[in-house]
Amino acid sequence: MFTKATLKFLNELAANNDRAWFAANKPRYEALVREPALEFIAAMAPVLEQFAPHFRADPRKAGGSLMRVFRDTRFSRDKTPYKTNIGIQFRHELGKDVHAPGFYVHVATDECFFGAGCWHPDPDALGRIRDLIAAHPEKWFSARDNKKFAAQWELAGDSLTRPPRGYAADHPAIEDLKRKDFIGLASLSCDEALGTDLVKLAGARFAAAVPLMRFLSEALGVRY
Repeated sequence: MFTKATLKFLNELAANNDRAWFAANKPRYEALVREPALEFIAAMAPVLEQFAPHFRADPRKAGGSLMRVFRDTRFSRDKTPYKTNIGIQFRHELGKDVHAPGFYVHVATDECFFGAGCWHPDPDALGRIRDLIAAHPEKWFSARDNKKFAAQWELAGDSLTRPPRGYAADHPAIEDLKRKDFIGLASLSCDEALGTDLVKLAGARFAAAVPLMRFLSEALGVRY
């Protein structure tokens, strides 16, 4: 699927991040990035069906699981037009954007990793997640501390410095209630990302994240 030539292209894009260069090299982007990414996504569909049947592997060229190569530069000082990584999200069937609960694969020359959870959830979703933790901390601890999950995943993301308004500062899960992201990260080496077993490895990693994803789905009122 992905090869050393894929990473070489991403390196070259980073060094020539402008529209003229990309237009001249678009056939290479298609062959080295988009086509292998869509092949991987299609191969993941039956894998996800086994343990996450309401999460979608959508291999469409646009609007599917492969994230756009174009950067949103409206609110950024960095005006370079293209992303220099491959981002793939298998989001919940009811999810509308990258903030929905989902499984994630990141491939770049400087870092590769797996992700799972809710990144920057909107205020309503964030409140729902915090409310379930506050009302049933035992459910949250059961997911967070699940042996298979904790062995392969580490919680990450942004957190508040102070307890969020409306939650007791002495709540047993206060450090988790401070979270603004509810995501886990799992290791993925560059060699693994370029290997023939990427689908199998992704399936195993994502299956270990089921406790987190099941909890978040319950909090958001969607079927897992």
